[in-house]
Amino acid sequence: MIDKEIIEKIIREAIKARDYAYVPYSHFMVGAALLTKDGRIYTGCNIENAAYGPTNCAERTAFFKAVSEGERSFRAIAVVGGPEGQTISGYAAPCGVCRQVMAEFCRPESFDIIVAKSADDYYVKTLRELLPENFGPGNLI
Repeated sequence: MIDKEIIEKIIREAIKARDYAYVPYSHFMVGAALLTKDGRIYTGCNIENAAYGPTNCAERTAFFKAVSEGERSFRAIAVVGGPEGQTISGYAAPCGVCRQVMAEFCRPESFDIIVAKSADDYYVKTLRELLPENFGPGNLI
């Protein structure tokens, strides 16, 4: 389990990342902060597109930034979200596509997903708990 102080830090980073969301269609802003095994943090926000398909979630933005810079070992991700112009009042768990991306790069039983409203109002689940029957690299062997 991750130290409470670290959890609170990455939640605060996810909240900051949410401010950069580009959401002219859904008006639902999401921020994520991805923690590597060595303690680096990569943030991401959701970025929408008029064609919808090219839209990218905050979690995948954080993962793709990290992977594109050579990172391959991850410990946890914090996710926050809510309507544009409002304070965060509900939990915003990762979508199925984001969970599948996490399964590509993380060990499901040891990667923590922190779903938060604030730095002191959150829950933590492992990727295995949120995606019990994932399809991963091992399925291709």
